[in-house]
Amino acid sequence: MSRDWHAWYTAYDDPTSSLARRLAEVRRQLVALLAGSGNRPVRLLSMCAGDGRDTLPVLAAHAPHAEALLVELDPQLAARARDTAARLGLAGVQVRTGDAGLVSSYVGAGPADVLLACGVFGNIPDGDLLRTVDALPGLLAPGGTVVWTRGAKVPQDPSELAGDPSEHVRDVFAGAGFAEVAFVRPDDASYRVGVHRLAVPPAPAPAVERLFAFV
Repeated sequence: MSRDWHAWYTAYDDPTSSLARRLAEVRRQLVALLAGSGNRPVRLLSMCAGDGRDTLPVLAAHAPHAEALLVELDPQLAARARDTAARLGLAGVQVRTGDAGLVSSYVGAGPADVLLACGVFGNIPDGDLLRTVDALPGLLAPGGTVVWTRGAKVPQDPSELAGDPSEHVRDVFAGAGFAEVAFVRPDDASYRVGVHRLAVPPAPAPAVERLFAFV
């Protein structure tokens, strides 16, 4: 049975929940990245963007003229993100209702300075993780940065590897030519937030069409 994402989102209403705390940390990392960009124009991509709550308020406060593409499969969540972007006056934000696991969903977006892959890696198999991270240099500008999340392992986790799955994610990024900027793993919550910067030249656009699929 597929997850009810609308029910899952209600955890954000509890400020003490792991999900709400993860949201605050993702926003904090995004603020730091935007502050480090100075006055340069910023291009942002968000995979599985949901209703945009991790990106849109931050852009409105810190980079209102940024160009951004948010990709979300669920039409209701995408509509909410679209409405929020309009309400916040973010003219450079496009919300695309589509499958974030397909490379074609990012056509026309241009290379990203910041890419968010939040709520992705804990829902895909190990092979999809490898393929996705290996493809990210083809979606990024020189020195582009990825903000990602991963939860602690649970019985229904798609990873077949032992131990904390976030450690495997860190290794995969390192193997794909990324340098770690930040890694947050609180002792009292199940979320992890990582930030990795591309340390090798960007690659051509990914040759594969399917990067990942949720399980």
